[in-house]
This record gives sequence, structure tokens and C-alpha cells, in this order.
Amino acid sequence: MKLKLSCADFTFPLLPHDDVLDLIAKLGVEGVDIGLFEYGLHIQPSGVIKDIAGSARDLSRRVEDRGLVIADIFPILNASYDKLAINDPLARVRRKAEDLFKRILEYTVRTGAEHMTILPGVPWEKREAYSDSLNRCAEELAWRVEMGRSMGVTVSIEAHLESIVPTPKQAMALLRKTPGLTLTLDCTHFVYQGFKNSEIHSLIPHATHFHARSGAKNILQGLLRENTIDYPQILRRMKQSNYPGYVGLEYVWEDWGGCNRVDTLSETIQLRDLLLKVKL
Repeated sequence: MKLKLSCADFTFPLLPHDDVLDLIAKLGVEGVDIGLFEYGLHIQPSGVIKDIAGSARDLSRRVEDRGLVIADIFPILNASYDKLAINDPLARVRRKAEDLFKRILEYTVRTGAEHMTILPGVPWEKREAYSDSLNRCAEELAWRVEMGRSMGVTVSIEAHLESIVPTPKQAMALLRKTPGLTLTLDCTHFVYQGFKNSEIHSLIPHATHFHARSGAKNILQGLLRENTIDYPQILRRMKQSNYPGYVGLEYVWEDWGGCNRVDTLSETIQLRDLLLKVKL
């Protein structure tokens, strides 16, 4: 396996987007992960869908001009995960989320990107049984995965805190229910809860994208010296399973989970160097 590194543009939210792309290119990585966050400071879904072709053309040009490729496009439609969730019990909300997905998929195709990460949905415990929420997730994800495949885009989910699949076991259950579904695997969401590395490893063969940063129990994003994720072992297991995607350096700077307490640039550089030293 040849290690392919990317870096998230949302690691540096306070810089203008062109400066972010310049900085990522200077880090010497191959790709950039594009955050399409409605609450973000760079590119928002609501802006993109006003002119899909023009927005896609602009992004792909700016990325290519810096010798980068788009490793992943990651839309988040609302700062609250239960707003426009793909498995909302209300059909009218699901149809709105469906329409936005189709438009963003078109945008992804037009940029030349071949991978999209989406959120898996949330549990609606006050309104229905967990199993009903999960089954609706599988139904909604199945056609999204197939539509993406038909257009040359791998559609994956990130199993994250506060989602319907916050644990390795629950993530695996959704994968088994949904043919063709893959993961954007972020181990920090699991080690934060106290799961061991060995409990996460079974998910690696199901991953098509990867978010890498430092984490530990009760630390969603921390310093490299605090990190308990065995990245060398993960990379070796990726090689064994013929992992096809990028490893994205994905430090964030936001209030959620105390993720604004580290120097994202310095930590990105240190983790980059650690990953590059692993012998595969």
C-alpha cells in the first residue's frame, strides 16, 4: 500500500480558503478534504447549490492550481445533527435532505472528486425505537450509496459521537444492514469513549477514507503526546486489507468537544511525520 495523505481544509477555518489551499500544498500532502459545512467559514452547501457547475469549476481549478487533488467532500447540512438528518421520521424532512444530497453529489462529480463522506443519522429515542431509526438509516443510505456508485463516487459515513452509530459494534451493525456502505473511519470518536484499539480494528476493512488526529479517553482531540491511537498498527492493517483511500489529517478548530485547545498546524505536522515514518 502506498500511503496517500490528505489534509482537511477545515483544519484552518480562520484563513481565507485560497490561503488554506496554499498551506496544505506546502505541507507536502497529495490531497485536500473539502468541508462543505453550512456553519463553516469556507464553502457552504447553500452557496454551492445556487450554481453547482460554477462552484465546482472554481474549486477544482483552485485545487489543481496547487498540485492537489480532492480526496473527499464532506457535507454537513446543519450544526445540529438532528436537523436534516437522513433518517428523520418526517418524510418531508427526508425529501429535503434527499434533494440536497443529489445536488451535492452532482457538485462532487463536477469537481472530479471520487469520494463523499456523509453523516449517518441520529437516534430518535423520544419518538420511536432505536431499531426503527437504524432501519430507516439503512434504507436511506442504500440508495445514496448506489446513486454515488453509478456516478463514480464512493459514498461513506462517519460513525461519530451523537450519531446513531457511536460505537464500533453499532457501526458494524449498520454496515451489515446496508449493501455497499463503507466508512470514513475516525478512531478518535471511539477511543474518547474508552474503546481499545483492538475493538476498532475490525472496522478497518470497511473503510474507504480515514480521519487521523490525536485522541485518547475523554480527549476527542489532543496533543500527539496524549494520543493512544496506534497509528502504525492501523496503517499495517490497512495494507493487509488493501485499503484504497487517503489518510486525511483532520484536526479541527471548533468549540465542540474541546477541539479548539490545540495548535492545529503543529499537530498536523507532527502526525504527518509520524505516519510517514511507518514502514509498510
